[in-house]
Amino acid sequence: MKNAKWLCTAAAVLALSVAVAGCGDSGEKKAADSKGGPKGEVMVYTSIYPDIIDKMCKPNVAKAFPDMKVTWFQGGTEKVITKITGEIKANKIGTDVLMVADPSYYLTLQDQKLLLDYVSPNLKDVITDKDKNGAWSSVRVCNMIIAYNSDKLKPEDAPKSWKDLTDPKWKGKIAMPNPMLSGTAYVAVGALADKYGWEYFDQLKANGIRVEEGNSAIQNKLLTGEYAAAMILEENVLKLANTKNEPLKVSYPEDGVIIIPSPIAIFNATKNPEGSKALVDWWLSKEGQQAVVQGWMHSVRGDVEPPKGAPALKTFSDKAIKVNWEKLAKENAQIKEAFRVRVME
Repeated sequence: MKNAKWLCTAAAVLALSVAVAGCGDSGEKKAADSKGGPKGEVMVYTSIYPDIIDKMCKPNVAKAFPDMKVTWFQGGTEKVITKITGEIKANKIGTDVLMVADPSYYLTLQDQKLLLDYVSPNLKDVITDKDKNGAWSSVRVCNMIIAYNSDKLKPEDAPKSWKDLTDPKWKGKIAMPNPMLSGTAYVAVGALADKYGWEYFDQLKANGIRVEEGNSAIQNKLLTGEYAAAMILEENVLKLANTKNEPLKVSYPEDGVIIIPSPIAIFNATKNPEGSKALVDWWLSKEGQQAVVQGWMHSVRGDVEPPKGAPALKTFSDKAIKVNWEKLAKENAQIKEAFRVRVME
């Protein structure tokens, strides 16, 4: 993998956690101050949920950068990628900073030499995946897990592994997000196909799995009882359980959580490189990562607590399913077509 260093194993996470444990905040660069903060405008394309942008991203970023206008374009990862693909062809990239869920897409952009190498002073504190030259760094950690409704199922009866979803007792009662639309779902499909072979998805199809547009549609049908269990992002479940006291629970699969260290990067076509760099600095700072956790995602730093209701990342990262990011980058069309033919037809 060119200029890439993927570290999603417990050994790497724990080793780097120890390495940065004594660093504290001393090396962090303040994003802005009243006299010398960045100015101008910065556009961010992101797949972060709209309510998290409105409640967490916008107010925190506005407070950090009072003299800079930050504008957000939100869409599912695949929608954002489609938009950027058109802009690249037109030689008119409309964003400065990119924050979407699928790490493999950043490898594609890096191979196309479209990303700005920038080693943030806070990059050293990132214990998850990052490029050594700073072309991209993970900025939030999303986890694909299994969720169930505790009003409908007892914990001991809920699926304990990805393979459990092929059990006939769940026939017609399981769901997953569409990998054609969701970047995290695409990663999950690629990871599970590598681990169990495409036959696994044949088994899911035979067991009546439903493919929904995204994670939000699935959570709603878990609540109504239409689905007994589903593949979904951990953050969806944590948010509903903690803010609305909904009875959704997380089952961390015994055969491996799918950890998705979603990156941040600056396009080298940015019209405001200093403002974009300052934004990256802030997101990778302890303050910025605490804001990430407020959005129910895990931090990429070792000195920030996990979101409420979630265990620390290191407690399940050692058993995480290994993801071949290069393969996901190079075989995107083939993987999606294999899924469409096997599951959606």
